[in-house]
Amino acid sequence: MSKFLDYLEFRQDHLTELAIEHAQVVAIALVIAAVIGISTGIAVYRSERATTVALAIVGTFLTIPSFALLALFIPIFGLGYEPTVVALVMYALLPIVRNTVTGLQEVDPAVVESAQGMGMSRTRRLMRIELPLAWPIILTGLRVSALLLIGIAAIAAAVNGPGLGEDIFSGLARIGSATATNMVLGGVLGVIVLALLSDLFFLLLGRLTTSRGTRA
Repeated sequence: MSKFLDYLEFRQDHLTELAIEHAQVVAIALVIAAVIGISTGIAVYRSERATTVALAIVGTFLTIPSFALLALFIPIFGLGYEPTVVALVMYALLPIVRNTVTGLQEVDPAVVESAQGMGMSRTRRLMRIELPLAWPIILTGLRVSALLLIGIAAIAAAVNGPGLGEDIFSGLARIGSATATNMVLGGVLGVIVLALLSDLFFLLLGRLTTSRGTRA
């Protein structure tokens, strides 16, 4: 344990740099996935058939092994950032679309009818009534996707993607050497810390953006 702590102290700057890269690529992918996923959920939630098709498509993305998906993207996007972001966006969509649809469908119809009776247009009802009431559930989908992406992003090192996966893969390639275990453990510990920080961020965001009456 003391050797590992010495290793962390010695590699602190390097691990911090990798952790920042890891967090950045996850954040970029999550923002893109949020725009696509929430928009898709809004577009399909009123139709059972459209919802089924949309969820089936985004659900299929999660069944594709990450190594295989990243490898398939190499001829299209090359190595590095682009295949990493595209793959992460695909993996993030299911929880976001599903929770958007669920949140909007669970809005009390009586509330929507009251807003309609007050003369609100469909767009105003969506923006001022339905989305705010569905937001806690949508935010949970974003939170789940963020945690999912933090883990998957480490695998992107296989295509020279950014982040803590660099040390994990480098350590695995050097199994048997003096530093291999420390490199792997350092990368894994960084991923765990990022996951905990992400969870804390979404808990705080939920408190800041959700009224007490709609908190789960």
